[in-house]
Amino acid sequence: MLFFEVTMFVPLTPIRCLHRAMDLFSRKVGIVCGDKTFTYGEFGERAQRLASALRQWGVQAQDRVAYLSFNNHQLIEGYYGVVMAGGVVMPLNVRLSASELVAILNHSGARMLLYEQDFAGLVEEIKANCPAIERYVTLDAEYEALLATGTPERTDILSIDENSIAELFYTSGSTGTPKGVALSHRTLYLHALDASSLFEDPGSAVDLHTIPMFHANGWGRPQTDTMLGVKQVMVRRFEPGFVLSMIDQHHATHMSLVPTMANALINYPDLAKFNTSSMKKVMIGGAAASPELIERVEKAFPSARSFAGYGLTETAPAITTAQPKPGLEITDEKERFRRQSMAGWPLIGNEIRVVDPEGNDVPRDSEAIGEVVVRGDHVMEGYFKEPEATAAVMAGGWFHTGDMAVWDEERFIHIVDRKKEIIISGGENISSIEVEKAIFSHPAVFECAVVPAPDPKWGEVPVAIVVLKPGEALSEEVLLEYLGTRLGRYKMPRRVEFSEEQLPKTGTGKIRKMVLKEKFWVGLEKRVQG
Repeated sequence: MLFFEVTMFVPLTPIRCLHRAMDLFSRKVGIVCGDKTFTYGEFGERAQRLASALRQWGVQAQDRVAYLSFNNHQLIEGYYGVVMAGGVVMPLNVRLSASELVAILNHSGARMLLYEQDFAGLVEEIKANCPAIERYVTLDAEYEALLATGTPERTDILSIDENSIAELFYTSGSTGTPKGVALSHRTLYLHALDASSLFEDPGSAVDLHTIPMFHANGWGRPQTDTMLGVKQVMVRRFEPGFVLSMIDQHHATHMSLVPTMANALINYPDLAKFNTSSMKKVMIGGAAASPELIERVEKAFPSARSFAGYGLTETAPAITTAQPKPGLEITDEKERFRRQSMAGWPLIGNEIRVVDPEGNDVPRDSEAIGEVVVRGDHVMEGYFKEPEATAAVMAGGWFHTGDMAVWDEERFIHIVDRKKEIIISGGENISSIEVEKAIFSHPAVFECAVVPAPDPKWGEVPVAIVVLKPGEALSEEVLLEYLGTRLGRYKMPRRVEFSEEQLPKTGTGKIRKMVLKEKFWVGLEKRVQG
């Protein structure tokens, strides 16, 4: 064994993504936000001034600095400036109520809150209930004044502890109290490095930040794009016509969407009025996609390919992609859409398995259902101040996602449901996602959700809530007849309800099944019968 007196160790940190952009792409346009445009040199200097100003104010190592903001240049500056100051950047879900935000801020112990004026009313309630917050800064002239007090000093990355926390994201809490997902410098850098392999031509890429940056590390794009020198266009809030105009105006090549966003875009009445020929890649994530959705997206954007992917806030977030796998030749278009709608195969740096309750791999036959577990570069450090919850999901050296899936010999993962959302009817497991995909394949359907309802004989049964496209008509009888050729009898919805209103969604665009399910279980002590 050889020993060396001198070794070279450079910490892994997302700050290196910014330094690379400033060194290599300083004159290249990096950030576009409304009528403001910043080169990577200008953007980097603003982030450095923010870091300097925060340190002068008193931000110390691991202090949490919260943001209540839509996508804008100030928030992405915070992604770097707060971290360079030694703090932990904590973007908040803007769709939460005042009481929910107060609970998160108090749990995190945040010392500072930067916010847009849109949320001034919420902030007044926060001020009255969050004594730990010492300073509030509006993201307008007050923010610019803060930056003016700082100096553009380059951070010494050798002083960084790569295992310290850089970001803190609170989960949506759809299955319980929100938990703070702590992501380290090392995890964020490795995620950016691994995800960079998905870009074929970053030099000409223009990425729309369609995903809220308060959600799951903005799907990793703030670091990956910056590392590669990709032009980043802020989409302040998702609105189909506005997004299409941004594609047209900025010749955007990439965007990421949850299925409900994709569905809204492809059904936008004036879609054909916009020039979207620049679009090359549409990534679908955040919830399960269907082959029909992938096909419809590619028809709506003929120059683009659309692929699903999979990840969680706890995995920084991306861990799989349904982009073409080297060595796997697919010539049949129907099979291509099926593959591209799956969660896909592991990104570099991740090991993924599908296991039974004893931790054994289930057969790779696309039939046996198990839980997705992962270990590798992208897994969180843990839930903030929640050691027991952290230990529960990290059992056996693997992170247990709570997502149920099947897999095949190509190690393609196909998510069938959340562990807690599998419908158990008469002892049979029913995937609500599978039933939803079958319903969505009907050309008259705009969106749908399948939830369990109590049943005295079967314990619980699937019920479908369906929203039709404008001008379409569809009866329960006709829909069930259509589904009869696509689903086993035991999987069929026992009831179909048609809604005139779009289904309720979270701040990240996911359908709120818990809200839809609640009315069927009101007055019952248990949420599962039998």
